[in-house]
Amino acid sequence: MNYQKKSVRDIDVKGKKVLLRCDFNVPTKNGVITSDKRIVAALPTIKYLLENGAAVIACSHMGKPNATFDSFVKKQTEKGADPATLTEDAWKKSLKKLSLKPVAERLSELLGQEVKMASDVCGESAQALAAELKPGEIMLLENTRFEKGETKNDPELSKKLASLADIFVSDAFGTVHRAHATTAGVTEYLPAVCGFLIEKEIGIMGKALADPERPFVAILGGAKVSDKLNVISNLLEKVDTLIIGGGMAYTFLAAKGYTVGTSLLDSEKLDYCREMMKKAEEKGVKLLLPVDTVVSKSFPDPIDGPVEVCTVDSDKIPADLMGLDIGEKTRELFADAVKSAKTVVWNGPMGVFENPTLAKGTIAVAQALADSEAITIVGGGDSAAACEQLGFADKITHISTGGGASLEFLEGKELPGVAALLDK
Repeated sequence: MNYQKKSVRDIDVKGKKVLLRCDFNVPTKNGVITSDKRIVAALPTIKYLLENGAAVIACSHMGKPNATFDSFVKKQTEKGADPATLTEDAWKKSLKKLSLKPVAERLSELLGQEVKMASDVCGESAQALAAELKPGEIMLLENTRFEKGETKNDPELSKKLASLADIFVSDAFGTVHRAHATTAGVTEYLPAVCGFLIEKEIGIMGKALADPERPFVAILGGAKVSDKLNVISNLLEKVDTLIIGGGMAYTFLAAKGYTVGTSLLDSEKLDYCREMMKKAEEKGVKLLLPVDTVVSKSFPDPIDGPVEVCTVDSDKIPADLMGLDIGEKTRELFADAVKSAKTVVWNGPMGVFENPTLAKGTIAVAQALADSEAITIVGGGDSAAACEQLGFADKITHISTGGGASLEFLEGKELPGVAALLDK
């Protein structure tokens, strides 16, 4: 995939109407935004466009609304609701909870200027506001997933959205692995470039995968091998050292012939793990697995509740215990591998890091990256959350804004929302 894509810097936006795809999928409680991090992250691109004379038509999805009454009834019925109690009013109420109105209000505060809010995605309200929008002004469309054609990449919806603007700017990396109307569809009808967030993502991650400074170390964690099948295989083509921790490590340990007690085991993937260990050997890649493991009688319930643990060697896990984190020797082993690296990519926690007792492995990896002088890249999701919670975010070269997108990036997959942008 070509990562050399045109950005907003490469085009003239003065006097143009720009349809800007943002990631405003922010958490809310009772209609109040509980974290505005994603809105703040979009500001550099928005300010650049406004300051350079563009009229900005921002758009985003939020959550997973039921775009039709029928789909609302179907989903609620599947959850056990009585269909007789499901009214159109109840459906509209569920949509109201996922309105982008609070985002428009917060964005207005952050920009210090009014963000005009359309009451629809591409209907009369959106069309009227877009027609009147002047250079230096900004408006926000309603939640794009209120249109059922959004996730289906419907050409009619894409055409309607494109008719509002002259240029499309994509700046929501967390959505580019999906071919939706507002990530790929509109690019059929408008010249398309990336904003600063996506420019940074594909610049740093693209270089790390295509031309890394060596030694190149990748660290994979998380629960299941099946979640990262293609990532493991793809990284073995590129890295000097591959570290595997988290729940997925137990399937690799079992593939080596070790007993893993009641630990998470992807039994259908044992042959795959053996293939990957053989591939590592053939490629001259050092494959590091846990040498000791923090074990307990059962998974903590609640997840952050008290848990009694002890540490055992990874080849001696008792039959009635489950591995829930990497042990001290493994923490040192993994940290040492990071010390000599020039490029490090990390995706997935080393244990049940939501529990303080079982977070030491994930903390040790985060600390190793924070202390490293290498280019350090953290994939989205739990690894990113761990770095931020621990206060290490400012010591990491790049924390990806997209969980699923960064994972597919590591798989070597073509991301439709990136492929659709103009090449430099």
